[in-house]
Amino acid sequence: MAKIILEFDAIEDAQDARTAIDGLKWKSAMWDLDQLLRSTTKHGISLLDSKKEASSEEMDVADKIREEIREILTDYNLNLED
Repeated sequence: MAKIILEFDAIEDAQDARTAIDGLKWKSAMWDLDQLLRSTTKHGISLLDSKKEASSEEMDVADKIREEIREILTDYNLNLED
């Protein structure tokens, strides 16, 4: 079994250590956001009120935001599906 060891020596590195530790939380948060937007584009559920149907404009915006998120993640060599 392979091991990856991240070592942070200084108090000044505390933020970098927290960022490294929270990587999975960030990915999960992005996944949740993507799924929320997907529920609008695929199922027509409003982002503003989950009991209402999304307007066509709202669905278009949700789709555009999903595209932008994926482009940004790709620029960072990240993928939600991995």
